[in-house]
Amino acid sequence: MWKEYYHAPGMYDFDYALKRLSLDPLIHVNKKERYVDVPLKLTADDQCVVRVKAEGTIEKPVFSVMSDHDEQQDVIFEHIRNIFQWDKDLQEIHDYFQGTDLSLLFFTYPGTPIVRDFDLYGSLMKTLIHQQLNLRFSYELTSRFVKAYGKEVDGAWFYPTPEEVAKLDYEDLKQLQFSQRKAEYVIDTSRMIANGELNLREVSRLTNEEVFKKLGAIRGIGPWTVQSWLLFGLGRDDLLPGADIGIQNALKRLWKMETKPLKDYIEEKAEDWAPYRSYAAITLWRSIE
Repeated sequence: MWKEYYHAPGMYDFDYALKRLSLDPLIHVNKKERYVDVPLKLTADDQCVVRVKAEGTIEKPVFSVMSDHDEQQDVIFEHIRNIFQWDKDLQEIHDYFQGTDLSLLFFTYPGTPIVRDFDLYGSLMKTLIHQQLNLRFSYELTSRFVKAYGKEVDGAWFYPTPEEVAKLDYEDLKQLQFSQRKAEYVIDTSRMIANGELNLREVSRLTNEEVFKKLGAIRGIGPWTVQSWLLFGLGRDDLLPGADIGIQNALKRLWKMETKPLKDYIEEKAEDWAPYRSYAAITLWRSIE
């Protein structure tokens, strides 16, 4: 067992991050004790569970990272640091938005972080499953998928590998209440990854525009799915899904409009929030929870 501490710059609301993570029934979160158990895949055959715990405050964020996986401690710590984006100075981003029409929102919800999904493949599968479903059923369907074909280690759930999903038949997922098309999207995309047609690690190094082009060419992956994967899979700074109903409702309230603003209008106004539009999106979603 080893334990390391990290002092993040600026501010960081880890309790809000835990609240968001706790929406997913597959993630083991203890909001009272302020920790989450993170399942990490170091390689295809090397997995471990890492406990990440808040030890500080929003204004002075400190975190502890613990695991009984004694090998590759530096690699594990780097994974965790990237997932929670601790190197981002949220005070700097907060100060930036004080000069915009979102200043009150950022004052009300300081230090709201982007927390990445724990695994690139798992993030894409979750996003594919969630598209065009209400939040409650999307989490239920994802849980069925992971519990049927993934693995539980010390209370933490690991998604199945692309190779494991590639071997499934569409009927296997339809028995879990997947639609025919959603079963096809999940299995066919997994087969592309398993046979080397699609390398998510390589895709993760591309620009946003290149990712849209690469993933958008795959059947079943539309703009919403690509945007969600860029935001929560890769933690990109500058994305704002103007077509998202939650964003529209939050801006309707903020701007005191009688009807929801249209996508084109939102995206035009959001030019003023670049290069941190992802933080605007996260904080807008938070404002209507």
